[in-house]
Order: sequence, then structure tokens, then C-alpha cells
Amino acid sequence: MVEFTLWDILRNLALAMRWTVALSLIAFVGGGLVGAALLCLRLGLGPRTRWAIGAYVQLFQGTPLLMQLFLAYFGLALLGIEVSAWTAASLALTLYTSAYLVEIWRGCVEAVPRGQWEAARSLAMSFGEQLRHVILPQALRLAIAPTVGFLVQVIKGTALASVIGFVELTKAGGMIANASFKPFLVFGFVALFYFVLCFPVSLVAQHLERKQHGRLA
Repeated sequence: MVEFTLWDILRNLALAMRWTVALSLIAFVGGGLVGAALLCLRLGLGPRTRWAIGAYVQLFQGTPLLMQLFLAYFGLALLGIEVSAWTAASLALTLYTSAYLVEIWRGCVEAVPRGQWEAARSLAMSFGEQLRHVILPQALRLAIAPTVGFLVQVIKGTALASVIGFVELTKAGGMIANASFKPFLVFGFVALFYFVLCFPVSLVAQHLERKQHGRLA
């Protein structure tokens, strides 16, 4: 049996945490780009497009992320498309994140008073100009806090990528626990590492929310 010291456990978990951070950033940035594109299409095009995007949102919000990961990894293989666990996890988490972000941002846009839209139209602005110069700057201030807060959910969601063999923090914890026969100690540190990642993000989200409420007061 390989003897794992406390330093060995912490070092290996810290190395694995890099992949948790990398996957979280890919999912968040990629999901943000896809979500922004879907939001623009949902606001600017007709009812059929809005219905299609609404169906997309309901699909990814209404099904478990675990199932989406399985479909991305094993489903694509059935279609003859061989993908790595890294690619499948990035794809699934990006689509999952985009479905939530487009709804968060849509709610923020709809929270902008209708009078702002009417004022922009009275200035003979096109729809794109209304969004760019009047609506989106106001919606952005409302969206910062919930968007940053959702990043916490993305970070924790990366743990499910372990089921398709992606070696991130949770998967590495399981491997070390099996090798060291110290599951309580190992997963205690895994939880601590997730807390170290998520707690600062939560603090930033709370700070931004209080700041926004102060502006609106």
C-alpha cells in the first residue's frame, strides 16, 4: 500500500483544483458568450425564435446536468464522434451555463422600466441602438450580482464531470481516498478546497448586490 502523507494529499488536490478552475472558466466564459448571443436573438427576432430559445432554456434547465454530461460523452460517441472527457465536460457545462445566464439576463432586461424603451424610441433610435445605448447599460448593472453568484453554481457543477472520467477536484479526491484508505480526511480537504474557491465569489456577489441596492435606494 502506498503511504500518503498529509502533504501528498494536499499537493495532489491542489494540482487537481487547477482543472476545476480551468473547466469553470471555460464553462462560464463560453456559456456567457452563447447566452449573450441567445439573448440578442430572443430580444430582436420574432416569436418563433423566442419560442425556440425558450425551448432550449427549458431543455437544459429541466434536465439533470449529470444526464447532459453522459449524453455529451457517450451520446456523441454513438454518433461516431469521439470526444475526450475534457471536451465533453466543457461542451455540456457551457450549454448548461448558457441556458441559465440567458434567463438571468433576460430578467434583468425586462426589469428596465418600459419608459426607457419608449424614451429611446422617441429619439428615433433603431432597436440595436436602443439596446446598446439605453437598455443594456442599465440591465448590466442589475445583472452583475446574480451573474457572479451563478459562478458559484458553475464551480460546484464541475464536480459532476468526474462521472465521465475527467480528473478534477472530486475525481482526484476519490482516487486518493481509494489509494490512501482515508476517505474522511481526503473528502474533508476536497470540501475545504471547494469552499476556498466558492466563498470569495459569494462575497463578491453579496458586495455587488448591496452596492446595487444602495444605488436603487
